Amino acid sequence: MEQQVQGGERVRVLVVAAHPDDPEFACGGTSARWAAEGREIYYLLCTRGHKGSSDPDMTVERLIRIREQEQRAAAEVIGAREVTFLDFVDGELAPTLELREAIVREIRRVRPQIVMTHDPTVVYTATHINHPDHRAVGTATLDAIYPTARDRLNFPDHERNGLLPHKVKEVYLWGSSSPTEWIDISSSIDRKIAALRCHASQVGNGEQLEERVRQRAKQAGEPRGIPYAETFFRIEMAR
Repeated sequence: MEQQVQGGERVRVLVVAAHPDDPEFACGGTSARWAAEGREIYYLLCTRGHKGSSDPDMTVERLIRIREQEQRAAAEVIGAREVTFLDFVDGELAPTLELREAIVREIRRVRPQIVMTHDPTVVYTATHINHPDHRAVGTATLDAIYPTARDRLNFPDHERNGLLPHKVKEVYLWGSSSPTEWIDISSSIDRKIAALRCHASQVGNGEQLEERVRQRAKQAGEPRGIPYAETFFRIEMAR
């Protein structure tokens, strides 16, 4: 088991995602395992996912309520301590200074040793195009981590409000085409699936969902002989 305390403090993990359900699909098994091992998991959702419906009778206001409730329920299954939503527009994210500052605020407030987020370098694969919101959040998060959150003269009003500069130690990028880390989620894949089922407005048939999640986790783990895994590109920040 990895050390869950660093420098006398419990390890805190900030998961920065574009939409509700992104954290569960991308790193739900890892987050659930780490939470069970004693790490503190915090979620930051940059939108409320209010474009994610093909229902002709759905409204933006109703979908916001549904997806926020689904995300909070899923986070509870995972064992996350807190879910924070930003109010950026679903489908219209860009790596602006405004988005970066919002993420910096959360980094300085939560003070995580680890940040997990989208790999912004992946534009497409043989089977899908990476959502532009994912790329925008990944880019803004990396820019927030370095150098913005750690340099005190960036957004000096933060310090006046008690949000001091903070240095993140490790970054885990999910969705990478060249992963460097394979995390065994065999002990937590059931919680990942249960959390994903909370997103009923998005995932549809529960049996098909379970089969798909297990198959993907099995394929991810095969190169390392792991029954079920999630993969990441890991950055260890220079001290």
